[in-house]
Amino acid sequence: MNELAHLEMLVSHGKMTRREFLAKASALGLTALAIASLPDVSAGAASPKPGGRFRVGMSDASTADSLDPVRLPSQMPIFITFGQLANCLVELDFNGKVVPELSETWEPSSDAKRWVFTLRRGVEFHNGKTVDADDVIFSFNRHRGKDSISGAKPLLEQVSDIRADGKQSVIFTLKKGNIDFPYFLTDYHLVIIPGGTTDFDNGIGTGAYRLDSFEPGVRCLTRRNPNYWKAGRAHFDEVETIHIPDVSARVNALKSGVIDYMERCDYRTAHLLERLPGVQLLNTPGRWHVTMPMLTDSPPYDDNNVRLAMKYCTDRRQMVKQILQGYGAPGNDHPIARDMRFFNPNLKQRVYDPDKARFYIKKAGLEGHTFKLHAADIVFPGAIDSAVLFKEQAAKAGIQIEVVREPSDGYWQNVWIKKPLCVSYWLSRPIEDMLLSTVYGEGSSWNESRFKHTRFNILLNKARTELDRNTRREMYAEMQQILHDEGGAIVPFFMNILEAATDKVQVEKVSAHMILDGMKIAERAWFGS
Repeated sequence: MNELAHLEMLVSHGKMTRREFLAKASALGLTALAIASLPDVSAGAASPKPGGRFRVGMSDASTADSLDPVRLPSQMPIFITFGQLANCLVELDFNGKVVPELSETWEPSSDAKRWVFTLRRGVEFHNGKTVDADDVIFSFNRHRGKDSISGAKPLLEQVSDIRADGKQSVIFTLKKGNIDFPYFLTDYHLVIIPGGTTDFDNGIGTGAYRLDSFEPGVRCLTRRNPNYWKAGRAHFDEVETIHIPDVSARVNALKSGVIDYMERCDYRTAHLLERLPGVQLLNTPGRWHVTMPMLTDSPPYDDNNVRLAMKYCTDRRQMVKQILQGYGAPGNDHPIARDMRFFNPNLKQRVYDPDKARFYIKKAGLEGHTFKLHAADIVFPGAIDSAVLFKEQAAKAGIQIEVVREPSDGYWQNVWIKKPLCVSYWLSRPIEDMLLSTVYGEGSSWNESRFKHTRFNILLNKARTELDRNTRREMYAEMQQILHDEGGAIVPFFMNILEAATDKVQVEKVSAHMILDGMKIAERAWFGS
């Protein structure tokens, strides 16, 4: 065990305070980046205790789910693959900062076009194979392929070449410089798998847990990886992930001891969970946001007058109050949250205006037209209620909405990006570029509104290579303005991440990056006494 891992173990087991750790780490000559990459455990925190089966109830899963990193269509396989079975080259810490994972260091060229990642030595896959550069290249090229349907494909369009420099070094060459490139590699699709893998039923990765069994859309069981390379992580003996789509059923499972942790609490009844003995509510302000995407390449939403009418007949404040019970904030028809680096504070908040909505729908010549809004509870607790409330708000502008209740199973395969108007949501991404490229970038298979805008895409590409922070800020501000004025999605609100656990579940702190502690809850949490 090297000195760094030894110090980390002492901290995680309560035998050294964080202050003592930082002093010794500095004495060893560790850089600020290396220090920041270590667990954020406090001197007063309880020592993690190993053992037990951690049972997690999840809302979003499908019988069509796969553990293939290229696919990952719903949250349950993301949690299993990204949060249990595998690792990326880099990861996000609790504060959303990019830190080393399977790579030990990285070094950009002066123009940020060439990035060299040095791999950790001796890390093994679950099948005993040692990770090397060829595995990394294979893993990335699966997402880059011409026919790839990966949600990470648009993030890797900037990469012109990936090659090995020996067994321990991988060189990424970009088409243009990108000073934020390491952040892109934290995407949950980009886990590293053994080179040549074609069968994903075994879930072979380098992660904290090994796959025992997986029944798509139903249940998954994993067991602790005895050779896991991260010190002070993976405290549970087993992790059982259970699909429980109904939120009331998840609450009952938590209360009765069937599960230890549940994601996606019902915002309307979350305050009641806090009163239950033996239950804790984890309320984390986050960047998770709901959208109502309109297919901009299909009538009637190819007319921006229709899109503006829909945006103006959305009462965001009422939705936050009534649907989220205050656990969130109004959206402004773009995906950039207020706490992100390049949020545009000068963009005027759109407010509910039935008169303007009526004006634009008349301008489009669609007075009396009935618009269908497709929704299912799998999107988030309250998705159907949101759709019904939107219908009522639109009616005050004379706009008729028919809410179509879709089956939860298969929603992402049969409704999303197929129906002209539906309810959707997005987890956070650490930087603006990743969100904008994935959700609105031309050519992205996950461009849910099929948005295509020449100026927007020029700005998106230029912002990656712009080294001047103020100029980048101006570019991202203009992109937010374009989406606000012409984009194909209503963004009614941002939601806090509301989850609940039994009081025996202990966590260091909860990341606001994604649900389930940035999808890392199985690796970071433990059972207290």
